[in-house]
Formats: sequence, structure tokens, C-alpha cells
Amino acid sequence: MKEKVSKKNWFIITLFCFMGGIAWNTENMYFNTFITNEIYADVSQSAIAGTMEATTAVARMVALSAIAAVVTTFIMGALSDKLKNRKMFISVGYILWGIVTAMFGFISKDNVANLFNLTDETKILGCTVWFVILMDIVMTFMGSTSNDAAFQAWVTDITVPRQRPVVETVLSVVGTVSSFAVTGVGSFAQAGTISYKVFFIGLGIVVTLCGVAGLFLIEDPPRKIQKVDNSSYWSDLFYGFRPSVIKENSRLYLALISFCFAIIAFQVFYPYLLTYVQYVVIPDNGGVENILKPSVIITAVVVAVILLACIVTLLKLSTTKRGICLVIGVLVLTLGFFMLSTSTSIYVILLSVLPVVLGNALVNILFGAAVKDFIPEGKAGLFQGIRMIFAVMLPMVIGPVIGDKACQSAARTILNEANAEVIVPSKNMFLWAAIVCIFAFIPLFFLIRKGVDTQENKTENTETVS
Repeated sequence: MKEKVSKKNWFIITLFCFMGGIAWNTENMYFNTFITNEIYADVSQSAIAGTMEATTAVARMVALSAIAAVVTTFIMGALSDKLKNRKMFISVGYILWGIVTAMFGFISKDNVANLFNLTDETKILGCTVWFVILMDIVMTFMGSTSNDAAFQAWVTDITVPRQRPVVETVLSVVGTVSSFAVTGVGSFAQAGTISYKVFFIGLGIVVTLCGVAGLFLIEDPPRKIQKVDNSSYWSDLFYGFRPSVIKENSRLYLALISFCFAIIAFQVFYPYLLTYVQYVVIPDNGGVENILKPSVIITAVVVAVILLACIVTLLKLSTTKRGICLVIGVLVLTLGFFMLSTSTSIYVILLSVLPVVLGNALVNILFGAAVKDFIPEGKAGLFQGIRMIFAVMLPMVIGPVIGDKACQSAARTILNEANAEVIVPSKNMFLWAAIVCIFAFIPLFFLIRKGVDTQENKTENTETVS
């Protein structure tokens, strides 16, 4: 393995991370606002009572999508190892991922009513919500096949431990940029300037084009695929559950458990974040005009500069002191959640963003690099499903349910076009997130005792493979 990632591979990493982020953020952020702003926009109180609240619909969609993501990654990750062809899984997966994203532009209550010949409003609402959830599961299958199972394993294949903190930093930064890009375009759909149909179709097209490009750009590196006790494909699916494997890779599982608590905390509020901004933050601060006044913009710029400086400084320190930086990351993330739970003032929110984004960046970058380091060489595909259980399924099943309970306990509502009360998120969901995040310190303590820094990782991986 070369000590430097080639320029071509850097381009592929950046391109597919960005386009994957486009698709994932569209699903994770705007399918949720689509449900509130479109599906629940004009339904009656009786229809809501006969089906479910909008926050409950979001929680169920996120949870079922996460389960689909994990099952898909287990099946397709092991299959990509067996077939030794990440390229086709990535490229074809992205093509289909984009097509399914575009299809969301055609989902509406009228189309669902016509498709199933429905006239009862409650049944139309229920069928539409479940149709959205079903299509989200299909989209997740495509995304998990191409991105979670194949692309993440491909990145592991082409890198070595000393490169991975840098690669994870790039993946995190590019992922953040893609979320900003989606938010910038999606805000027009959320505000009604453009239709959700145009939004979904446009983003679906660019993701599909990325998949087409992958057919010509991606090359699978030579990899030493190790047989696992001469096992079959089906037994390989359960490789990561073997007690002997867990014992030999204890640091991998401790890192995943700690990472899991941090992501659960994030998922308590993340599915409801844009709805919270739209229906709580903006009204409580006197409208968009007050949020865009000079003092707010100056505060945001100052926070961004401080944030960037802190991330760069701590990432430099993390090359030799990863354990300390992980503790700092979880600590400031928890602090940021507590701060967000205290007020809806735009100034408090901006100041709270500093520890939240800083902590989240450190947690994602350093845990992501540690997980890749702890995976035995040649077995990246076998562990992608395990990674997805802790990084996706458990957080996205548990977190939104906690968030839904938090939102319903506060019972903050809006009136839709039919004068029906629709529950929207409230600031106390951040308090619940902070409480969950505290639990990340428990497995992190044991991980640090075992050793989490790069040289120690390399030693354990060498012993495990030998």
C-alpha cells in the first residue's frame, strides 16, 4: 500500500462523499420536512388522530430506514468481499440511488389516493405516510449498498492507519459541505419557492450522474482477502457476532459502543432540526429578517472562525493524543446540547453551535478513523454491517423515538391549513440528547485504558491478522 493517497483517489473520495452526502442529507433532513410541510399540510384533526402525529411518522420512517440500512450493509458488504468488486456496487448503486431519490418528487396524497382508489381522508393520510416510508426503505437499500457497504469498505482498502485521520477529516468536511449545499437548495423547497418535486428530481439526477462517472473512474485495489475458517458467504454474514472475534477486536467494539451513544444523542434532535428551525426558532426570533440582521451575521462569522481554529488545533493533537481528543469531543458535544436546551434565542443557538459542531466533528473523525484502524486487514466488508448496527441502526431507531417523546412531552403545536394542531419539535429535545451523550464516556473510559492511539491500533491489528 502506498504511503500517499493518489490524486485520482482523492478526487473519487471527494466526489462520492459529496454526492453520497447529497442523497443522505436529502433523505435525513428533507424527507422529514416533506412529511410535515406537504403530507400533513392540509389534513384534518380527525385524520391525524386516526393515523399518527407528524413527529411519530418521522420517527418510524427513520427507524425502519436504519434497520434496512443495517440489513443491506450486512448482505452487500459481505457480498462485495466475496465478489472482490467494490466498483460495480458503488457505481450501479449510486445510479439507482439517484433514480429512487427523484421518484419522491411524484409522491403526493392525490397520487396515492388515485393509485389505491381511496376516498377516506384518514386512509389517504395513512397510506401516503407508509408509502413515503416504504420508498425511503428502498432508497436506503440503494444508498447502503453503494455508500455504506461498498464505498466505505473501498476507502478502507485504499488507505493505511496513518492516512485515515486525514481521510476521515476530508470525508467529514466534504459531508458537511454537502449538507450545506442540500440545505441551501432545500430551503427553497421548504419555503415553497420551488416544489419538492423539482427539488427531489434535481438532486436525484446529479447523484445518478455521479454513479455513471464511477463506472469510468473507480478501480479496485489489489486486496488480500483472508478466508474466515473456510466459511461460506452466509456464515460470513455473522462473522462479527462470534465471541472469539469480539474478544480479539475488543477495542473495535468499545469504540463502536461509545460512538453509538454519541450518535444516538445526535439523532434525538437531528430528524426534527429543520422543522424546529422553521416553526420554533424563526418565529421566536421575530422572523427571518431579524435572524439575518448584521449582529447575527457577525456572531455567526466569529463562531465559524473560532470553530475552524479549534478543529484544526485538536486534529493536529489527535495524531498523537487521540484518546484525549475523543474525551474533549464528547465533553464539548454534551455541553453544546445542554446550551441548546436553555433558549431559542438565535444568539444562544449560535454560541451553542460552536461546541456542538466541534464535538461532533471530533467524534465523527476520530471514532471513524479508530474504527477503520481496528478492522483487521482484508476484512473491511465483513465488519461494515457491525459498524452500521452501532453507527446507524441503533442510533436511528432509539434516537428519534426519544426525540418524539421529548417533542410530545412539550406539546408545542402549530395550526395547519385545516386548522388542525400539528406537534412540532421543542428545545427540550436537546436536553434529552445531552443526557444520552453522557453515557458515551463509559465505554470510552475502557477504550482509553486499552489504548486508542495510532501506534497502539497498528500493533493490535497486526496481532489480530497474524
